[in-house]
Amino acid sequence: MKVLTAQPKLVELVQNAILAEIASGKLPAGARIIQEQIAAELGVSRQPVQQALLILRKQGVLREAPGRGLLVAPLDLDHVRNMYDVRAVIEGLAFRNAAERNSKRAAQEGRAIIDQGREAVASGDVARMVALDMAFHAFIYELSGNPLIAPSMDSHWTNTQRVMGEVLLRDERPRDIWNQHAALLKAVAAGDGARAEQMAREHIAQAAKFMIMRLQREQELAQARP
Repeated sequence: MKVLTAQPKLVELVQNAILAEIASGKLPAGARIIQEQIAAELGVSRQPVQQALLILRKQGVLREAPGRGLLVAPLDLDHVRNMYDVRAVIEGLAFRNAAERNSKRAAQEGRAIIDQGREAVASGDVARMVALDMAFHAFIYELSGNPLIAPSMDSHWTNTQRVMGEVLLRDERPRDIWNQHAALLKAVAAGDGARAEQMAREHIAQAAKFMIMRLQREQELAQARP
């Protein structure tokens, strides 16, 4: 067997750090990725950076740059639409299972994430808003009791982070989705699986409509600029 030269956890941490830079706007679409610079900033060797970049390229976040190297790929609206369609189905399953299997834990532990999310919106910290949105959904995946849901959602969250980051950075008053999250949590805590699934699907559909509309408008404005 081939000798492992980098810990998978380190590669994941590097990948998350690069993605956070992209979602926060520090690495916008078209920005060239400099492997050595990322390794130096993160204090790691080039190998985990190289592996993280390969994963992000495979997921469509990065693409080949003219000549050599990689750059941040622009968001593809058709891909975003398809991603949200799939997310709605998986999220619906996750929330239904969470309600039917772990309603008590939802009631006991979920409120803290809701409160933190609202604080993040009030502070205007985009990175924290995105992180806590992910934390809320990850909590539901855990409560679902289905170990396949979280890994199935990994690639979707990679692109969702980018979408959320781009939209939130351009909004003077970021959209507050924590009332929706609180209502979803209430349905899960009540053990109402059918209601939780329906609300989760509607939540994702509304998010898709909002995000795509904002991204489309931004792309139209960009094309109109001289």
